[in-house]
Amino acid sequence: MSEIVISGYYGFANAGDEAMLTAMIEALTTVDPEVRITVLSGNPADTKRRHGVEAVYRLNYPEIMRVMAKSDLLISGGGSLLQDVTSDRSLYYYLSIMILAKKLGTPVMLYAQGIGPVRGSLAKGAMRYIGNMVDLITVRDDASCDELKSLGVKKPPIYVTADPVLALHPVDCEVGRSILQRYNLDRGTKPLIGLSAREWKDWAYYKQVLAIALDEIVEEFDARVVFLPMQWPDDLEVARRIKGHMRRPAVLLEDEFTTSEFLSLVGSLDMLIGIRLHALIFAAVMQVPMIGVSYDPKIDRFLESIGDCHAGTLNNITLDELMNKVRQRWAELNQPNKERGELIRGLRSKAFHNAELAMELITSRKRG
Repeated sequence: MSEIVISGYYGFANAGDEAMLTAMIEALTTVDPEVRITVLSGNPADTKRRHGVEAVYRLNYPEIMRVMAKSDLLISGGGSLLQDVTSDRSLYYYLSIMILAKKLGTPVMLYAQGIGPVRGSLAKGAMRYIGNMVDLITVRDDASCDELKSLGVKKPPIYVTADPVLALHPVDCEVGRSILQRYNLDRGTKPLIGLSAREWKDWAYYKQVLAIALDEIVEEFDARVVFLPMQWPDDLEVARRIKGHMRRPAVLLEDEFTTSEFLSLVGSLDMLIGIRLHALIFAAVMQVPMIGVSYDPKIDRFLESIGDCHAGTLNNITLDELMNKVRQRWAELNQPNKERGELIRGLRSKAFHNAELAMELITSRKRG
């Protein structure tokens, strides 16, 4: 029986990160149904309840050492863990877990990570030193591979795969429809447009543009608008601010949802406008037309991987650009984009390959 420790941003009620963990567990247990998984979590009890795995507190180093010493592999990922834009402290935390594993003789795999940006000279040096110590790296896009090369990380095998969440299986939309009914959003003749927003540096401009655009969407397409909070409860406040700028009514989903519930909700939409990366990936999994608004290179990279581009960034998006994108996507409601669908199917296969490579690494080490 193989034992794996997973290190990432888990236990913090972020729907995207919890979806990554769900997808990783699903893929790893598909490859090896007997695998035992322990997650380093900010809330071990919640992680155990949500995912049915063992979990230890992410700062309990004695317990982490005990679990790691008897494990066959440390997985670091997925997500944008290795960057120093949002926080350099988190970068050093994840690197410390990796070097601890190596000191204990446990192999390390970076699993479908989005690398960078890494800007500080000390951070770059740490990335180069520790990055070259790990045993296997998979990244979710070509730009992350280029970032590793620019940092001087060249020793481990590096594979370009895809975000783990893309490996999730689509779910039935019945649960999502029942949730929407609780909010008096019965699926009827009017199209339903979802918005997944996030706060960014307390900027007001993009919130105002989104509010005006949502009003225009309601008027032009006789649609209804629903806000989906991916980071709970943080996203509730930014949704309330945008909703407060609107002239037309909109609905804010105020509950915290599981990965399966979020997928079902997104699948119940006619279109999704997303700032959160994994809201866009949920739309890809559920084959729902999407529009991305960028605040980070990871949004651009994902959209490029499916042959698309963003409708603007948080500091320069315009009403005209966003509405033009909405009108383009509206045509896909009855005639899906076949080329984009093929690209998404290819990414789904690559996303599952992450788990295959992880289990191959364990097998090869045991044979050796």
